[in-house]
Amino acid sequence: MTQRSKGTTQTAAAAKAGISERTARRIDAGEPVGGGKSRDWRTRPDPFAEVWDEVADELGREPDLQALTLLEWLQERYPGAYPDHLLRTLQRRVKAWRARHGPDKEVMFPQHHEPGQRGLSDFTVLKDVTVTVCGHTLDHRLHHFRLAYSGWCHARVILGGESYTALAESLAEALEHLGGVPMEHPTDSLSAAFKNLDVNAQQDITERYQALCAHYGMQPSRNTPGRGHENGSVESPHGHLKRRIRQRLKLRGSTDFNSLDEYRAFIREVVASINRRNASRIAAERAALAPLPCRRGVDYTEALVRVTTSSTFTHARVLYSVPARLIGERLRIHAYDDRLVLHHGGQALMTLPRVHVVSGSGRQRCIDYRHVITWLVRKPRALAGLAFRDELLPDANWRSIYHRLSALLSTEDACKRVVGALRLAAEQDCAPAIGEYRSHALACGHCPTLAELQARFSPQRPSGPLPTLQSRQHALADYDALLQGAAHG
Repeated sequence: MTQRSKGTTQTAAAAKAGISERTARRIDAGEPVGGGKSRDWRTRPDPFAEVWDEVADELGREPDLQALTLLEWLQERYPGAYPDHLLRTLQRRVKAWRARHGPDKEVMFPQHHEPGQRGLSDFTVLKDVTVTVCGHTLDHRLHHFRLAYSGWCHARVILGGESYTALAESLAEALEHLGGVPMEHPTDSLSAAFKNLDVNAQQDITERYQALCAHYGMQPSRNTPGRGHENGSVESPHGHLKRRIRQRLKLRGSTDFNSLDEYRAFIREVVASINRRNASRIAAERAALAPLPCRRGVDYTEALVRVTTSSTFTHARVLYSVPARLIGERLRIHAYDDRLVLHHGGQALMTLPRVHVVSGSGRQRCIDYRHVITWLVRKPRALAGLAFRDELLPDANWRSIYHRLSALLSTEDACKRVVGALRLAAEQDCAPAIGEYRSHALACGHCPTLAELQARFSPQRPSGPLPTLQSRQHALADYDALLQGAAHG
């Protein structure tokens, strides 16, 4: 109207105002714009008018029926009468029916969170991304801990699936990084930790979990099975965390890592970037947290084993080797998610990498040839029929070497050569290098002897005579003078 009052033509004024000429004429004429009577009649016949009662009956019986299912049902009952292009029309009719007559939908009640009140835990799987370590797929999941008020979070790589040990170790680590303890620790039902366990085993896990929370002064709670939204303060952020991980992997340009520690450091950096964005709220919530106890809670599972005459023991369906000096001894195991700490007489002896049995794969083995090589050198022929020979040989190159030598030499000579090379590898800590060199030599038609391997991989002594050290013997009179000076002093 301002432009029209200045004498601007209707066409130009409409263009400057960004409206059509027709709307401009209505404004000039004082007619209402966009506020006319709403239409409540159809502009074309309803194609489902004759059968809508039948469709409504089916919806009344099964309200979850989809429009596509109903359209296919009509096409079967009335061939040629309801073509596919009517699907969108039927979807609108079904949606309108549900709004008037359908069952109530689940109501979500938004919660108000107080600082220091709730810290939630849950496990999640990083889907649609294959993470590898040195080219090998890493089968893992993440334990995600998050404060409901500030959004402070912690994520840990879990190798052995959802279990009490994984939960306890990751929770203890998260609280240490946080520097405080929330009042309540809600989780899901931890069904994976209880699956296939008898009543006594389930009760044992429940008691240990309650004891862990009591140690930190937290109130444990679990949401109703199948009601993941009750854990929504961590369930929903799963997606944000995993999206950030995928984006950082794309930015990195590779999903392959040189070691598990490198991948864990990568996850820590992603989590740190999330926490940096919530720094002010995190600082406010830290002030409301309870202090940490003076010592860490029990975040492992204990077991007692006896070392057999083959210098091995079995834990959780996995056969492990230990040094031969422990044969016949009883060991107490502290089992963590990724390692076993062996104790004897109250003292920690050593740590072994933990192996987890893959579903359907049967028993597995974790054998270190260095534990038994001293005795295997005395009994090299035992290698031929050893029950865990393939696991004792360090890698695929060594297994290939054994089979090639067995085809070229007698069983006794092949065992002697492999065992002699293993002893050299243990002494010089160079099993991969020896395996690669010997495998390549065999592929080229050459069979290196033990003497050749020793000459190549043993440390070289310096050639030529040793240098002569020059020294001067002090005269005895010098010592007398020294003693006399001390006496006068």
